[in-house]
Order: sequence, then structure tokens, then C-alpha cells
Amino acid sequence: MNEIRRSLLWAVFGISLVMLWDQWQIHNGNAPLFFSQGASNKAASTAAAPASVGAAGAATNTVPAATAATQAVPAAAAPAVQELVTVQSDVLNLTFDAMGGNLVGAQLLKHAADNGGKKGQTEPLTLLAQTPAHTYVVQSGLAGAMPNHITRMTPVVSAKQLTDGQDSLEVRFESDVVGGVQLVKTYTVKRADYTLDVRFDVLNTSDQTKTPELYVQLARDGMSAESETPFYQTFTGPAFYSDESKYQKVTFDDITKNDATFAATSTSGYVAMVQHYFASAWILPAGQARENYVAKFASGIYTAGSKAQLGELPAGATQTVQTRLFVGPQQETMLETVTPGLELVKDYGWVTILAKPLYWLLDKIHGFVGNWGWAIVLLVVLIKAAFYWLNAKAYQSMGKMKALSPRITEMRERLKDKPQQMQQEMMRIYREEKVNPLGGCLPIMIQIPVFIALYWVLLSSVEMRNAPWVLWISDLSTKDPYFILPVVMTMTTFIQTALNPTPPDALQAKLMWIMPMAFSVMFFFFPAGLVLYWITNNTLTILQQWHINKGMGVEMKFKLPSFK
Repeated sequence: MNEIRRSLLWAVFGISLVMLWDQWQIHNGNAPLFFSQGASNKAASTAAAPASVGAAGAATNTVPAATAATQAVPAAAAPAVQELVTVQSDVLNLTFDAMGGNLVGAQLLKHAADNGGKKGQTEPLTLLAQTPAHTYVVQSGLAGAMPNHITRMTPVVSAKQLTDGQDSLEVRFESDVVGGVQLVKTYTVKRADYTLDVRFDVLNTSDQTKTPELYVQLARDGMSAESETPFYQTFTGPAFYSDESKYQKVTFDDITKNDATFAATSTSGYVAMVQHYFASAWILPAGQARENYVAKFASGIYTAGSKAQLGELPAGATQTVQTRLFVGPQQETMLETVTPGLELVKDYGWVTILAKPLYWLLDKIHGFVGNWGWAIVLLVVLIKAAFYWLNAKAYQSMGKMKALSPRITEMRERLKDKPQQMQQEMMRIYREEKVNPLGGCLPIMIQIPVFIALYWVLLSSVEMRNAPWVLWISDLSTKDPYFILPVVMTMTTFIQTALNPTPPDALQAKLMWIMPMAFSVMFFFFPAGLVLYWITNNTLTILQQWHINKGMGVEMKFKLPSFK
């Protein structure tokens, strides 16, 4: 049974190494070892594509070729001399381009740029930008030979900046008449709000009936977020949500391979562009039928959008479509108030059912203590308290195993040439002493999903960015600049290892110490908040295990194995 227990631990360790290698492969642009991210959505995508969509559209989930050309984002889309309009609220500094009336720049004034853990960083984070090094913009227009996102427009601005007592300002862009149609875009920027109201007025100035199609899209290059490292990867790319198909992510790699799968049509939801901590999303009116699409262009720019049929527009008539545009942080409590399902851009994966209540509890604790570092510590304390009796059973079993270790070692040495008799003798000792070799393993295995969920909560929460804890830790989302926390975590890991039963086999005993050392190396590059969580968990585990061992009379010796 002891061999079974060690085999289980080795299996967990081996699977962890394979998963880490898989993430390293993905980070470096290689194909994943197991399966692509879009594969699980194939059935939903196929079911969502109606017969009215052309064969090419159903296969690729892109707009038909006739309209795709109008939505391309060529490298030279920006004119030599741009006419830019900048407005500012208390949370956003926005830059619009008169070419198409597009949003080409957005700074989040309440979120500082990545500062690498350095104090005194006050420069706001830039989310949207159109520069030679990076492109991430918001576009919209009418498909076909009508005003689109590369049509010159005339800006009209109500105010450059929100003043005291002013709750909103408007930026309006009026196009020339193209194809007998004029398009007017009106952005409403509101105080303390990352969501813009965007109204589209489509005017038929011709003497014929028109059938305009409105598209809204997000365009960016394939660069990953700066906060990613080779040791952990978060999703960067488009995502779609609808009431029918729920949340569906689309990788840049799948778009490149023309293998993207998602709901081709819907009447609800949004299209988003997601990266670590932040997102943008177009939200069309509920009930508005739309076709969703993705595309990649020769310039290396990816687009994801929705196209809505506006129906017949008689001569001289005007049709208005009211949409919303979100540009901001993945703050879960705020996203829930914007539109149903938007909180899913903060993606916890398969541990969502556990992660969401853990985040809720962490947020409540922070509201009480006012410091995210201490909120992490208190949350781990509460989790350990909730599992106290389950852990106690595990540590009692390990304490008995440690007390029996000298006896088992002597027996193995005595019967090393008689493996069958040795196994029978070992089982007899376990029965007499009422020890279950798996008793220390199973309770801990039960808790693993909870701590994985907490891991993703801390990794995904934008609240950790530039959040100080104490002294030198000024940013819980970046690594400890002096590596003090990882060193402390390594020490607690070794102490915890010393409290566990020593395997009778000498080689296994050595590996039992080498494994924590290899595991600890990764934490030197992990965010300080994650390392703090692990230190707190280790410390509480050591205290509880020491208390139980002492109560059982198990001798507390910290003996390193011989590495000769």
C-alpha cells in the first residue's frame, strides 16, 4: 500500500510536469500537446449556423467575401496625417481617429502601466493603441459600398474633458454621403464608467430603398499581454458570448489555420477581445440578429466582430441602432453589471464553480481589511479552518506512518531478499497498528481543486495589479524583486517535507527532497501574491502537522537524507 501511495504522488508530479511543458510549448507559439482550444466548441458552432449562411460562411464563420474586403485592416489603413480627437473622463483617456470615426487609443487612468514592482509608477495603462509596434483598435461601419471604418468623417465634440458636475460628454462623427447613405456615429462617455454608449444613425439620402448592414469589430495584432511569463499563460484573443452558445474563446492560431469554431449567428451577447486582466467588447441590442466573424489579414492583424442586417431603409428615412462598447479591466463585480455573461472574460476554466465564490469571499475580506495581501492571508486561513478536521485525519495518518518508519525500514532491510514475505509483513504491521497508507493522501487530494481555484483567482484578478502588501512588495501581480518570498516559501516547503514520513527506500527518500526543490524554483518567477498564498498555506500546514505529531508523541526530527 505504501508503494501505491508513492505511485500516486509520482503520478501527480509527472502530470504536473507534462502540463508545465505543454504551457511552455503554447507560450512559444507551438501547438499544444493534447488538443486545440477551439475543438470543444465545434458542435455548438455547427448547430448555430443556419442554412441561410453561405457554405463558405458556415465553414469558416467569417463574413462573406463580398463584405470582408470592406472590413480589412491593411497596414497602411491610417492616413499619413491623422486627425485625432482626444477626450477624457475620470477613468478613461480616449483617442478617436476621424478616419472612420474609430477608437484608436484608450488609457485607463485608474490603472497604472506595468511597473515591474517599482514604486512611484504613475503612468496610466494603455489598452488600445495604433502604433508601429502595436495595434489594438475598435472599428465600425456599414458593409459594402457605404460609409465604413476607413471613410473620412467630420468630428463634433461637445467637450474635451468631463468637468465638475458634468456626468457625460459626446463625440460625434458624421460621414460624407457614400452610395446614397450617410453614417453618423455618436459616442457618449460617462463619468466613472468603462462602458460607452454608441449610437449609429443611418440616413438614406438617395431616392432608392437601401438595405444597410452594420458591423462592429475589434482589431489587434497577435501579441500576448506583457504580464505573461513562460511559467504561466493566460488567454489572449477573441471571444463570443450568446444566450444559446454561452462563452466561446477563439485562438489566434485557429484563426490563422481557418479552423476557428464559434456560434456563427445569434440574437444576443457580445463579441470581445480578451487579454490578461483587461478586455474590450461590442454589445449589440438584445434581440438584434447578427452574424459573427473572425479574420486575419496579410498585415498580421486579427479582427473579430458582428454584422447586423438593418432591413430595408426607404428613401429619405433614418434608422438608429443603439449599441454599447466596453473598454476596461476585468473587475468581476463591475462586469456583471454591464451585460449578462461579460464577467466570463475573466476565465477560470474548469474550476469556475469553485473560483467564483472564492473571489467573492476574497473581495469581501478586502473590503474589511483594505489590503489585498492581508486579504489573501486571511482567505487561506479561512480555507484551512474549513478543512481543519479533514487535514487532521491526514496528518494523524502521516504521523503514524512516521512513527512506524524505523520499524518498516528495519523490516525491509531484514527481508530485502524475500519481497513477497516483506509485503505480507508490511501489511500485517499496518493492520496491527490500524494505519491506512492512503489515509494521508486522500484528504489532501480532495482539497487540491479548491487550491487550484484559488490559484486562478489570484492569477486572474486585476485587483492584484500594482497592489502593495508590505515593505518592498509594491505589486502583488509581479515577482518579488528581491526573491525574499520565494526563499521563504522554499524553506517552508522543506520543513513541511521533513514532517512527512520518510520512505524506506533510499532513492525515494532523496527524490522526496529533490522534488520540492524543483517545484520551488518556479515560484521565483511567479507573482508575489501567489507566492504569499503558498507561504501562508505551508505555514499553517506546518503548524497543524507539528501540533498533531506532538500530541501523538511522534519525535520531531529534521533529518536530511544522504546524497552520497
